[in-house]
Amino acid sequence: MVNAKDMRQDPGRTSARLADGREIIYFDEEAGRVPPPDRRDLPPAEPECETRLDPLTGDPVAITAHRNTRTMLPPARECPLCPSTDDRLTEIPAAGYDVVAFENRFPSFDARTPPVEPYVDGIELFERRRGAGRCEVVCFTSDHDTAFSRLPPRRVRTVIEAWADRTEALSARPDVEQVFVFENRGVEIGVTLHHPHGQIYGYPYVTPRTTRVVASAERHRAATGRELFADVLAAEQKAGTRVIRQGEHWTLFVPAAARWPVEAHLMPHRHVPDFAALTTDERDELADVYADLLRRCDALYDAPLPYVAAWHQAPVRSGRDLVRLHLQLFSIKRAADKIKYLAGSESGMDAWINDVPPERVAQRLRDAKA
Repeated sequence: MVNAKDMRQDPGRTSARLADGREIIYFDEEAGRVPPPDRRDLPPAEPECETRLDPLTGDPVAITAHRNTRTMLPPARECPLCPSTDDRLTEIPAAGYDVVAFENRFPSFDARTPPVEPYVDGIELFERRRGAGRCEVVCFTSDHDTAFSRLPPRRVRTVIEAWADRTEALSARPDVEQVFVFENRGVEIGVTLHHPHGQIYGYPYVTPRTTRVVASAERHRAATGRELFADVLAAEQKAGTRVIRQGEHWTLFVPAAARWPVEAHLMPHRHVPDFAALTTDERDELADVYADLLRRCDALYDAPLPYVAAWHQAPVRSGRDLVRLHLQLFSIKRAADKIKYLAGSESGMDAWINDVPPERVAQRLRDAKA
């Protein structure tokens, strides 16, 4: 167990601009950084993002043609997330860094996108909106060949500080309704860059999943007078069959209705809407428990597990007393040599079928040698 006191820190935060005007923020474990200039000759960023509403479901769909040209699995020597050198300039102008966040060069949402006509083809049934908001990349380390699960405790803690900082900053923007922190890991998942990194989306709308969760939480409160997340956590703790680890501030468990063959949820013991609301002690324990989960996942098949680590946070302006910050980590691997593909039922009807009992996955994760 890591001594939480030894992990507390106040990383140096330094903001600068890239050659095309995008913001970059360094989170250093020691203060004193002087950001070097970006020496690349880049044209000004001109994103074209829009959202169209599906008239059948009401769900927004982002349309971003410029993302189809984004960098795809370059060799390590051409990685755009590694530090810059004299003969190769990257997205990070510095010769080294601890944790860094910057505006995505190929965003799904961007406030600089130009206005759009309110309807597709002029037909009112097909609503259309400018894709405002903001998308950021978060690099966890300058080491291209490591993984989040192998980061030292202090670095994990610095990443959490960066997540909290960016959540607070993006939540203050008038064009952002929800902030989503996530990491995609593994080519099976669809990553386009191998360098250890995640992303943060500042959506201009409340996402469909969160809208459904808010509705469920509202029904539960109306029927019982209690908080849905608190009752789910208490029920999982009482049952114990799916709990992987329980600490002072967090509980790690496989949900009773897990959709994915490997899925784990990590939930704080008190209601907090987002990363920015976590106390120092909660952030300290989170750094330990989360890294432990990732190591257990990699031990399942004695190989790096492809996964999505999705940090669900409350909307910025609604439902903040209903939605609790929590992690949903999931993987498409249902066996060492088998992948769960989203077939007709899942993709066509959003009706999930899981071949692996959640209780079995929980036991395997408890037994995994982290």
